[in-house]
Amino acid sequence: MDASTTVTPAVLILLGPPGAGKGTQARMLEDTFGLVQLSTGDLLREAVAVGTEAGQAAKAVMEAGDLVSDEIVIAILRDRMAQPDCSKGVILDGFPRTTVQAEALDDLLASAGQKINAAISLEVEDEEMVIRISGRYTCAGCGEGYHDTFKKPVKEGECDKCGHTEFKRRADDNAETVASRLTAYHAQTAPLIDYYQTQGVLKGINAMGQIDDIARALQGVVSDVME
Repeated sequence: MDASTTVTPAVLILLGPPGAGKGTQARMLEDTFGLVQLSTGDLLREAVAVGTEAGQAAKAVMEAGDLVSDEIVIAILRDRMAQPDCSKGVILDGFPRTTVQAEALDDLLASAGQKINAAISLEVEDEEMVIRISGRYTCAGCGEGYHDTFKKPVKEGECDKCGHTEFKRRADDNAETVASRLTAYHAQTAPLIDYYQTQGVLKGINAMGQIDDIARALQGVVSDVME
C-alpha cells in the first residue's frame, strides 16, 4: 500500500440479545485486529468523568433521573471515534439499539467519510440465553467475563487476564429479568437485522457453539470486510 494512502477506519456492529457473547467476542476481536470496543455505557461514564461538553450534558440528564438522548450519545460517540487509538476501527457493542439510532449513526459516519463495514448478528436461542446469563460473572478488577459452566478461570478464584481475585454478578441476571430483557430486545433491536440486511452489510454467525469456534467464525468475517 502506498504510504500516502489513507486507510478508512473500519466500523463493525455486534448485534445479539443479552448473553449472546457480544462483550467477550468484541474483546477478542480487539486483540486480534487492533480495533477498539466501544460500549455505550462505558462511553457515557468516561465522557462524564473527563468532563467533555457532551459528557457534561449527559451528567445533567442522568442526575435529573432521565434517559440520555440519542443526540448526546451520538455526540459522545463522535468524540471517542476521533481519538487516535480508533485509527484502525471500532467495534460497537450495545449501539445502535433502534433503527432511529442506526440512522443517526449512518449520518455521523457519512459526515466523516465512513460507513458500516459489517453488522454481525450473533444468532442464538432464547432458552439458551437464560442458562448463559444466569451463570455469568465478571472480574471486579478488569471486567473480563466468565461463566459457571462455559468459561471458568484457568486457576480457580483468579482472573486469567489480570490476576484479580474478586468477582461480581449482576443482580438482574436471573430468569425473570432475562425474559423481560429478551422481550425488549426482540421488540426494539431485532428490527436492526432487517435494516442492515437492506443495506447489504448484515453477516450472521451461529453463536450457539464454543467461544473459540464463534471467535474463528467472527475473525473470518472481519478479515473479509477489512480487506
